[in-house]
Formats: sequence, C-alpha cells, structure tokens
Amino acid sequence: MDRDSVARWLVEYVDAWRSYDRARIGDLFTEDVSYRFYPHEDAIRGREAVAESWFREPDDPEGFTASYRPVAVDGEVAVAVGESVYTDPDGSVREAYDNCFVMRFAENGRCAEFTEFYVKRPTG
Repeated sequence: MDRDSVARWLVEYVDAWRSYDRARIGDLFTEDVSYRFYPHEDAIRGREAVAESWFREPDDPEGFTASYRPVAVDGEVAVAVGESVYTDPDGSVREAYDNCFVMRFAENGRCAEFTEFYVKRPTG
C-alpha cells in the first residue's frame, strides 16, 4: 500500500458508511478481517460480522461529516487521522471526535486489521 491507495480506501470507507450498503462495507475488508471499534475490546471477526456491526447504531447519513487522511504508511500497515462530526438538522454541531485508525492491508487492497481510537472533543 502507498499513501494514495490508503487515501482512496479512506474515502471509500466514508462512502460505504454513508451508504449503509452491506456489500460496499464488506468490500472494504478481507474475508477474515479483525476489526476493533475500541482497542480494549475483542475484535469483531469476519467481513459479514463487520458489515452487520455497522447497523447496530446506524448514523443518519445526512447527520455527519467525516474525513480521514493517512499520516504513516509502511508496507501493509497504515495509520490515519481525521475527524467525525455529528450535526443536528439545523446544522449545529452535536458532537465531534478526533480519530486515529491503525490498519493492516492485504495484497488485494482490502483491510485485514482495523483498530479505531477516538477522543470526543469538549463542548462549549
């Protein structure tokens, strides 16, 4: 993987999240992916389980913006940072998060390991 490939994958990640299309979500990951929403929890294993997990608490596709960029790429391992911002219907920010993703990719460009770290920004 190179920086441009990871950047494209991150755009596809946001697009799949916004679409809530199981096939698009699954296409991001290897069949045996290990996915952690929280680094301290056990990983979700398998493409279908990851796709299903995105539906537990679905976000309104019009109620958030998200952008991420790679900051380090070393062979199959990449680290990305960015933000996820959730808004109310009037456009005001409800909550915002700073994110860091640690990922390992397979040769086919699909993500084989994904761990998310995030911090909620203070309000006020």
